[in-house]
Amino acid sequence: MGKTIQRTRYFEKAVKDNTKETLRLAKARADELGIRNIVVASSSGETGVTASKVFKGYNLIVVTSVAGYSKPNEIRMKPENRLEIEANGGKILTAAHVMGGLGRAIHKKFGAIQIDEVVAHVLRLISEGTKVACEISCMAADSGCIRTDEEAISIAGETGGADTALVVKPSNTHTFFDMKIREIITKPR
Repeated sequence: MGKTIQRTRYFEKAVKDNTKETLRLAKARADELGIRNIVVASSSGETGVTASKVFKGYNLIVVTSVAGYSKPNEIRMKPENRLEIEANGGKILTAAHVMGGLGRAIHKKFGAIQIDEVVAHVLRLISEGTKVACEISCMAADSGCIRTDEEAISIAGETGGADTALVVKPSNTHTFFDMKIREIITKPR
């Protein structure tokens, strides 16, 4: 099993329709590299359901928005999607966002920019999905769902679907700068 160099797939636009192709290419690369840890961002659970079908039998972690993200006490993942993801063997992770926890509260209250916001904006120079993919891989590592000494594929997007897939060497949040983005499988232009 050789590790070959792959070309990045660039999508013309960040649209929900990129999800199936992103997941297809991510699975192909996971199989080629022997990666079993897959981390996917999914707020409503729709992308998570699709991923749970594609990555059945993998260590699939579907990371959803923290409770209260949009409205107080609201849980954005639909219960039927949660059930289907779990029935397909996926795990659901709901945790504080790496780049939007206490720093966001300080910003909202006092208007002060925090370092997590600076890091988030730098990653967004590549794409929103890149920022989220890095964030959710830390969240999965922090919760013990994936290891930091094994590569993972982290998948996210910005339009209610997936358009970015990265091969990462994950890190915990407190060692964020030990993370390595090894490959960009897909991203929007």
